[in-house]
Amino acid sequence: MKFFLDTANLAQIKEAQELGIIDGVTTNPSLMAKEGIKGEANILKHYVDICEIVDGDVSAEVISTDYEGMIAEGEKLAALHPQIVVKVPVIKEGIKAIKYLSKKGIRTNCTLVFTTGQALLAAKAGATYVSPFVGRLDDISHDGMELIGQIVDMFNYYGMGTQVLAASIRNTMHIIKCIELGADIATCPLEPILGLLKHPLTESGLKKFLEDYHKLNG
Repeated sequence: MKFFLDTANLAQIKEAQELGIIDGVTTNPSLMAKEGIKGEANILKHYVDICEIVDGDVSAEVISTDYEGMIAEGEKLAALHPQIVVKVPVIKEGIKAIKYLSKKGIRTNCTLVFTTGQALLAAKAGATYVSPFVGRLDDISHDGMELIGQIVDMFNYYGMGTQVLAASIRNTMHIIKCIELGADIATCPLEPILGLLKHPLTESGLKKFLEDYHKLNG
């Protein structure tokens, strides 16, 4: 399973890239705002800066909700860098835009997916990725992981090439479940990924090894 870092923070992206643990980055307007990135020119430059750090795909989100606007934004974003994947919301106009962009050879990430039906329509339109939002479903007392499993099974059953990019990942156990369910990618902040390193037996074992070494070697 691949890891994408869900952030616009360049320092975190550099750290994860140096660790060798990420395969791409996802961003959105909220993440850009969190980093204080304002103005279209600065936002576009920031996408390029991210692409120059990470080796894999970088999702850049459109902000238009009409077909013509999505197309114009999508083509502009895709022209920034070969690693850019255009992020489009799963609405009627968005599905239409995904079809257009995919025919133009522009890769897309269909975002804000909350049902298998939405994922199916996005895949049929030619989306490269679909992004089911796990944590937001959990927030309203629905099982977000159940949706991941349903979409994975559906794509496998019908032989669809669209990849399942599990989003809104909140913790390390979410990541473990994504692995078990066969998601292609999990996108999340760096902290839950680093949580995979933690285990009390690893910590106690390392402590014992070091204690024994110092007893023998002073």
